[in-house]
Amino acid sequence: MKAVFITYDQAHHERIIEILDRNNCRGFTAFGNVQGRGSDKGEPHYGTHAWPSLASALITMVEDHRVDSLLARLKELDEYRPKLGLRAFVWSVEQSI
Repeated sequence: MKAVFITYDQAHHERIIEILDRNNCRGFTAFGNVQGRGSDKGEPHYGTHAWPSLASALITMVEDHRVDSLLARLKELDEYRPKLGLRAFVWSVEQSI
């Protein structure tokens, strides 16, 4: 099992949920308003007058065989709207209850 942590501009939220649904990734925890900025490109997401956009984050636990498909769909979304910002990170889950 893998944990996939996704950070994204709030404008992507509905599409992220659709991608999870299409990849049979049912369970997730979403973090509504988060702030940050990318390490490479893109505008900061601070929710301020100067930088009004905000980001969201989501974590989902995914069976190993679903990870590549999920990441491919997320990459397509990021490439479609690159200025919004979207990143995904995968960690191994060693145990859970």
